[in-house]
Amino acid sequence: MLPRILCSAVAGGAILLAFNTPEERGKDLFVRRCSGCHAPDLNKEGPHLRGVYGRKAASAPGFAYSDALKKAAIRWDDASLDRWLSDPDSMAPDTDMAFRLTDAEERKAVIAYLKSLDSKSTWNR
Repeated sequence: MLPRILCSAVAGGAILLAFNTPEERGKDLFVRRCSGCHAPDLNKEGPHLRGVYGRKAASAPGFAYSDALKKAAIRWDDASLDRWLSDPDSMAPDTDMAFRLTDAEERKAVIAYLKSLDSKSTWNR
């Protein structure tokens, strides 16, 4: 019984160690949850997200934003991204983004990843 418990504990530890930083966990979550519509450097269904942290909402060149988001006075920081990811309509009613990330720890990790995507980073290139 003890070896089986030990193996489970070791395997669980390996899973936890797979993501050394919040940015790495956030990147994994981003790829699994967000990349269908977003990419760091390409406009897709949603705008590119490199440099989003600190940027005014609806200001990335080359993307056709919803009128609701264009009218919203939002600058992307930890608090605004957290609120946006949990409920976009609460910030810009009738926005085009329907996705919700309900888990607070997952939002925190994704935000850490987005912060790492500053305009000079090569994290995901």
